[in-house]
Amino acid sequence: MNTLVERLRAQLTAPLPGHDRFLELSGYKRPDIERAMRLDPPPRESAVLALLYPKQDELHCLLMLRPQYEGVHSGQVSFPGGKREAADASIQHTALREFMEETGAETSGIDVLGALSPVYIPPSRMLVTPFVGYAERIGPWSPDPKEVARLLEVPLKFLLRKDILKRREQFIQVMGGNVEIPYFDVQGEVVWGATALMIAELRELLNGHAQFGE
Repeated sequence: MNTLVERLRAQLTAPLPGHDRFLELSGYKRPDIERAMRLDPPPRESAVLALLYPKQDELHCLLMLRPQYEGVHSGQVSFPGGKREAADASIQHTALREFMEETGAETSGIDVLGALSPVYIPPSRMLVTPFVGYAERIGPWSPDPKEVARLLEVPLKFLLRKDILKRREQFIQVMGGNVEIPYFDVQGEVVWGATALMIAELRELLNGHAQFGE
C-alpha cells in the first residue's frame, strides 16, 4: 500500500496524461485551459480532494453525492471541494478546507501527494484543480447535509475496473441537447463530466499497479 502511494506521488510530479484519451470517447470537446484563462471575466478558481485511505486493509477513495438544489451540479457525484475564498492561502488550502467543511473530517493527517490536471467546467465557469491525498487514518465523518446527500467510500480497485466505464445519452448544457457520453457506474450512481475526467486520469496513472496490498 505504501509503495503504491509513493509511486503515485512520483507520478504526480511528472508530466500527466491529461484528458485527451477520455475526451475521445465523448461527443463534445471542452475548452482547453489556456483558452479558458483568456475568458473575460476569467474563470473562478476551485479545488477538490481525491482522498485515498485504508479501510479494512484496502485502499478506498472518497466521493460524495450532492443533494438536489437549484444549480448546475445538483444531484451529481463529485470529490469533496468548492470554490476558492479570499482568505485561502493557496488553492491546496481551498481543497483541504472544503474537504473538512463538507465531510466533517479533520485534515491534519492528510498528506497531499500532488495535483491532477486542472479541469474547466463551462456551465459554472469554474477552473478546478484536483488534488490527490492520502491519510493513514481519517474520520469520523460528519457530512454537511446542505452539501452532501451521501458519502461514497469506494474501494480503489473498483475504480480501476474496466466494466464500470459505460455510455448513455446526457443533456449537455453547452451543446444545447443530448449527447452520448462516457460515464463511470459507481455504487449505482452515474459519475460523468469533470469528476469522470479526474477519475479517468487517476485510472491511467494507477493502471499498472494492480497489487493494492503491497
